[in-house]
Amino acid sequence: MFCVLPSFIQGHGLFAQQPLPARRKLGEFTGEKISVREARRRASGAQRIVIVEISETEAIDGSTGECPFQFVNHSCNPNVFIRVAYRRVEFYARRNIQPGEELTCDYGDSHHEGQLPCRCGARNCRKFI
Repeated sequence: MFCVLPSFIQGHGLFAQQPLPARRKLGEFTGEKISVREARRRASGAQRIVIVEISETEAIDGSTGECPFQFVNHSCNPNVFIRVAYRRVEFYARRNIQPGEELTCDYGDSHHEGQLPCRCGARNCRKFI
């Protein structure tokens, strides 16, 4: 359903290999469950961060496994959204996604604290993540 390819946004991205209808669950972000304290330590100074905080005390580090969703890049005009529920991180299509289209989500608040230049290319780009 997905493939990892070079991305014009950042490094590698996750791309659809088939049409994906709006609101469809695409999959789950998996990895090592760690404390938020450890997540922030790992993120400090890192250029590529693959961590999602799932509660005030717990996070998932997706860089430690085979999860394809670690390659979902940020966009200020995303086609995917994240739902955090029951200590799980799920990805859903915001709209219909065509084959060959890169999957992107809005990272919102991130460990980059608004200091990392955004390269999404969207008309409404905020310029920083």
